[in-house]
Amino acid sequence: MTLHFTRNRAALATAGLLLAAAAPTAYASLDTETVPAPTRGTPYIETQLFFGTERPDGGPAVTDRQFMAFVDKEVTPDFPNGLTVQNGRGQWRDANGKIEKERSYELILLYPVTAAGASDRKIEEVRRAYEKAFGQEAVARVDDRTRADF
Repeated sequence: MTLHFTRNRAALATAGLLLAAAAPTAYASLDTETVPAPTRGTPYIETQLFFGTERPDGGPAVTDRQFMAFVDKEVTPDFPNGLTVQNGRGQWRDANGKIEKERSYELILLYPVTAAGASDRKIEEVRRAYEKAFGQEAVARVDDRTRADF
């Protein structure tokens, strides 16, 4: 009986040591930093624009119809290859320090890195046009480098 108990203990100790030695290898394989990114596609810029719908002057909120008419007139002519519009809910601190919660739109544009200069100018025109048309304090912008394949 004592011999059987000692063997079980030795087997468990050996298994424990093997698991402890293998754990760093298992965790290292989960490290996403070591996995190379795919090189599919060509270099693009992804620009996200965030449009609020509440008007600071208390006027009526921008409707879906108004926003899509704005996109058709101000965005589509300069970015005819495609875009994405998503509905959202957002919040931000206005110029008076008040936190505004509102329905919003996210507009996503993808364009080749080689077109970044011309696209930048067009995007800034879109931002200013929305601010002017709907009395907005700002239109948020986020740019990121990516790769795209169509």
